[in-house]
Amino acid sequence: MSNSKRRRIKKQHLVNYDFYAMGSPCHMQFYAKTKAQANQAQQLAMQCLADLEQRYSRYRNDSLISTINRASGQGKAITIDEETAALLAYAQQCYQESDGLFDVTSGVLQRLWSMDKTTLPDETAIDALLPLIGWDKVQWDKNSVYLPLAGMQLDFGGIVKEYAADSITQLLHGLGISSGVIELGGDIKIIGAQPDGQGWPVAIRDPRQPDNIIIQLTLTSGALASSGDYERFQLIDGVRYSHLLNPKTGKPVSGLRAVSIISEHCVIAGSLATLAMLKGKQGLSWLQENELSFFCCANNGQTYQQLSQ
Repeated sequence: MSNSKRRRIKKQHLVNYDFYAMGSPCHMQFYAKTKAQANQAQQLAMQCLADLEQRYSRYRNDSLISTINRASGQGKAITIDEETAALLAYAQQCYQESDGLFDVTSGVLQRLWSMDKTTLPDETAIDALLPLIGWDKVQWDKNSVYLPLAGMQLDFGGIVKEYAADSITQLLHGLGISSGVIELGGDIKIIGAQPDGQGWPVAIRDPRQPDNIIIQLTLTSGALASSGDYERFQLIDGVRYSHLLNPKTGKPVSGLRAVSIISEHCVIAGSLATLAMLKGKQGLSWLQENELSFFCCANNGQTYQQLSQ
């Protein structure tokens, strides 16, 4: 390394910031030229997360997504902004390319499979909700969205956290920050390589023993996102039921314990990881056939990988 490059690195300060957002522990680590730049970066990141939560959290009564859901079947479309329209377009793309497995209208099933349940839901209750599911029912354009059936819901939970990581990265790039890493609830986006050109260490953890690292990677760019039955699940009569629900059957998927995907964008990595889980026993072959960069753990504990760094 040249002396001039060493001097440039010394002029930058490594900032570590732990926080909690979107229901998950989060971490940011980046190099800033000044304390003012570091403070501005933190403020922009927190504001971005707060804005996304305020608009898209289904747990907030005052969020845009809750307003859309409350208006279902009422005959009135809800006005949306450009960013929401872009997320709807992405949700539509995921639905179409997954043959309907990735469906942001399937969140209505969560009421039957919430973690506080101690018994399996009745088949009749599941069948009653299935007609409310189906992206093809959603009426939307770039200006508005309407859910035509009373009780229908949109849920961006499978998209917005990873989208936030990509959005924050863009904001930090706009400030001139080009070296760092963001982790939001286990999903990781690389802002840029370390100043000396080295990558950032990222870990994939055991889905059954999350304190144990299965594999350690080093990334200089891109993103790593994961999905699995370790995130949220029910344990009923000794059987683990994943929070990931097949929108066609209304029931939890099985076949894989966890999937991690490396891709350029965090939102794409997260969507692909979720889709692999939703494919159940066909998830592994789908990952291999599409030549994705992945690591996965099957229900029997066997691991498979096809990673590019």
